[in-house]
Amino acid sequence: MKTSKWLAPLAITCALSGAVFGAASADAATCTSAQYGSFTVGSFTFYNDMWGSGANTQTICANSASNWSITSNQPNTSGIKAYGNASYYVGKSLSSLTTLSSTLSESTPSGGAWDAAYDVWDSTNKYEIMIWMNYTGTSTGGGNVKPISYNWSSAGNAVPVYTNVSVGGSTWNVYEGSNGSNNVISFLRTTKTNNATTDIKAILNWIKGIGYFGNITVGQLQYGVEVTSTNSASSTWTMSNYTVTSK
Repeated sequence: MKTSKWLAPLAITCALSGAVFGAASADAATCTSAQYGSFTVGSFTFYNDMWGSGANTQTICANSASNWSITSNQPNTSGIKAYGNASYYVGKSLSSLTTLSSTLSESTPSGGAWDAAYDVWDSTNKYEIMIWMNYTGTSTGGGNVKPISYNWSSAGNAVPVYTNVSVGGSTWNVYEGSNGSNNVISFLRTTKTNNATTDIKAILNWIKGIGYFGNITVGQLQYGVEVTSTNSASSTWTMSNYTVTSK
């Protein structure tokens, strides 16, 4: 998890007047606007997770894992403010998994500074694997949104340790670094998308193959949006389809 502390969650049921959901939605969803608010729908726990310095307001609402949204209003300053997400606990060793994949279909705003990404953890939280599907900035991490990296160019861009890696159904640039608490390896899709199926097990096996870790037990598999800025106006990310297959 991104948070280092938790406050008592506030979960409410609200009308969907401020969020656009798919045709399968009901008339009301469970929502939270609390800084560290959370609630559970089915097998998924939804976290508002406004953990960054200078965060303003954010609300996450869900009918189901396939039908949820994040509305965020963050100032035009640097630094990640929040990671609203849907979290699923896998709890299986990598070698015992026959399938670990995810399908998504969402709509994203055109402005601001953000990345829409999976955040996959081993069960001990030693290793963090981020899989960026869509994001602002350039494909090599330029602009206001950049992956964690040990290596930087003279222009201030993160330098990948591997480029154009084809695995898990797409092609990625791969970055390695530390956030001070965790080892982080980040896959940034070379072609950004809001609609894809990703073979997460294949990505984890590729990482294992380069000797980054061994037969880890996969813990939390999260998907959400790391928001740095919405230019001091509200922006909404809407998920119309999202699945995780773990077996």
